[in-house]
Amino acid sequence: MTSSPTGDQLHLRREVDGRVVEAVVTSVAAGLRSLTVDGRALTETFPDTVVPPSACGITLFPWPNRVDGGRWSLDGEAQQLDITEPSRGNASHGLLRYTSYRLVERDEHAVTQAATVYPQHGWPLQLDLTVRHELVADGLRVSYEVENVGARPAPFAVGAHPFLRVGDVDVADLTVSLDAATRFAVDERGVPTGTEPVEGTAYDLRGAPVVGDLDLDTPYRDVAPGDDGVRRTRLTAPDGTATELWQDASFGYVQVFTPRNFPRDGVLGLAVAAEPMTAPPNALATGEGLLRLEPGERWSGSWGMRHVAG
Repeated sequence: MTSSPTGDQLHLRREVDGRVVEAVVTSVAAGLRSLTVDGRALTETFPDTVVPPSACGITLFPWPNRVDGGRWSLDGEAQQLDITEPSRGNASHGLLRYTSYRLVERDEHAVTQAATVYPQHGWPLQLDLTVRHELVADGLRVSYEVENVGARPAPFAVGAHPFLRVGDVDVADLTVSLDAATRFAVDERGVPTGTEPVEGTAYDLRGAPVVGDLDLDTPYRDVAPGDDGVRRTRLTAPDGTATELWQDASFGYVQVFTPRNFPRDGVLGLAVAAEPMTAPPNALATGEGLLRLEPGERWSGSWGMRHVAG
């Protein structure tokens, strides 16, 4: 029997309020390989025979995005992480990208998995991460719990890397909206060099520009929450049908990524990722947005996606 590079394929299904919601979650990287509502795709997908293209759907822990040169400092001690993005010389997307999580609990409509980050090069800390994917009436809720099981205080951040779709509508014809006032300017290696207001620039997503006109690999902060404290990124089709990514108050940052080389049915094309993050790129080095747990302490947070009818 040939095993998948993404490990076990955990199929979820829920019929609720006249809708059928289905997802495939992977054991490697606690990834989301697909999500549909009544057969309409809310995410990009990929075959179970390949590594997730462009980190599609994976969990990012204990940091999202990049650490410049893999260098950071912990309580005054210089740390050097392994370089996992050689083309840019960075440590990228955390330490569990190729780890198979252990199954904690599973039923027809939800799965809970867990993994431990052990001390290693540039990371002298030990954290447990639990990830729960749960189908709801209009989509999916993803919940995280982090526990410091080590002997010293531990900084960390959490993120996810979903690519969004609105059914079979051409991605270039969709609009994307995000109520964010500020973006991080980044250098050619994807490392932030400062912040800039988006007003009057091509980075302003508050007016719902067309995805086909964008060229982004851009982190955003100052994302305005709704009255319920939730921040939202919305991808909308011409008929008003939409896929909405929401993130709770602990996820204050979003990276929007529009590559032109996402593999789909054997052809490379445009895709759009909206990556919820608790901290921005290079947070281990800068400290911005980092969470911190004392030994024995726990943290929890969540994000999700939902189908919005036109």
